[in-house]
Amino acid sequence: MKTLPIMLLAGFAACSIPAIAAAQQASVPAARLEQVAAFPHQVTGVTVAEDGRIFVNFPRWTEDSPVSVAEVMKDGSIKPYPDDGWNSWRNARKDEMTAVDHWICVQSVVADGRGSLWVLDPAAPAQGALVPTGPKLVKIDLKTNAVAQTIAFDETAAPQGSYLNDVRFSPDGKYAYITDSGAKGALLIVDLAAGKAKRLLDGHPSTQPEKGLVVTADGKPVRRPDGRGVEFAADGIALSPDGKTLYWQAIKGKTLYRVPTQALVAGFEDGKDVASSIEPYGENGVADGLIIGRESGHMYVSAPEEDAVKIRDLAAGPSAKPEMLVKDARLRWPDTFGEGPDGTVYVTSSHIQDSAFYKPGAPASLPTELWRIVFDKAADGTAPKP
Repeated sequence: MKTLPIMLLAGFAACSIPAIAAAQQASVPAARLEQVAAFPHQVTGVTVAEDGRIFVNFPRWTEDSPVSVAEVMKDGSIKPYPDDGWNSWRNARKDEMTAVDHWICVQSVVADGRGSLWVLDPAAPAQGALVPTGPKLVKIDLKTNAVAQTIAFDETAAPQGSYLNDVRFSPDGKYAYITDSGAKGALLIVDLAAGKAKRLLDGHPSTQPEKGLVVTADGKPVRRPDGRGVEFAADGIALSPDGKTLYWQAIKGKTLYRVPTQALVAGFEDGKDVASSIEPYGENGVADGLIIGRESGHMYVSAPEEDAVKIRDLAAGPSAKPEMLVKDARLRWPDTFGEGPDGTVYVTSSHIQDSAFYKPGAPASLPTELWRIVFDKAADGTAPKP
């Protein structure tokens, strides 16, 4: 795999006290990007299974994507997953096809580390109207490559206007936690064994876009031709390695929020108040994807305004700021993270600012990429990871 040259930034910019600046910069090891694959369509989600297999997904946003979920092969090509049938949906044929057993508009894929790949389908092509019976969370057995479970969401969990965005799974495999970045942000908790979901924090300030904030790219506001800017609600989501704390934030937002997962479970099982358990946990700045390293416990933060990936030491408290890890002009809208079994972090660049949503002259089929972050080796030959 050829290593692509990039511009690297580590730590914060130098401050007035050199010793502090040096310490800050030394806290983040030097990193670089390697391109894993390039796609002719707009990618969002990526995940890596415990056996090293890589999966990605392509939502139906500005085109009727020919493939929705795919496995990335070793040569960078893609294979429809789990088969051609699940990927055969076409918008023009929606009256002829059943929505519950086809990929409609997949936004996220996540391997649970327990032998399964889960696919989150908000079923809202072009982020518009939901296709009836389409919103679902689907479990695929990685050994047999066969669908093992489908959890369909009714309109109490995924109402019209919703756009289920990303998902995390409790370490014991009992629950899934989902963000809704649609017209009215919310979180969902899903009892996986029972196949039941409950919508929580619907309309709560922590799940909504922050008023007055303008998302930029290339130094300019990202706006549609009618003047609307980026309005995505609760989007990025991350779960602590012990499964006890859930983090999330809106794309149109700078604030990171967290809540004990036991509060979410209590809200699901007993209807107890969840809002009183929420804690604002400092600012990440405008961010899309989030992930917490299994070993380090550090949070990786996508920074689409800066074509960058940052990293944050959560143990340092809410006042700690994300530090620059890697910055590259080609990392256009870093979107979703996945962590491999060896700790390697992968990230997609979805080029949202270049899409026909915001640039009417752009092609419907938008080329995008998948990258991995590689840390430079130390003098002893080891590769440090933050």
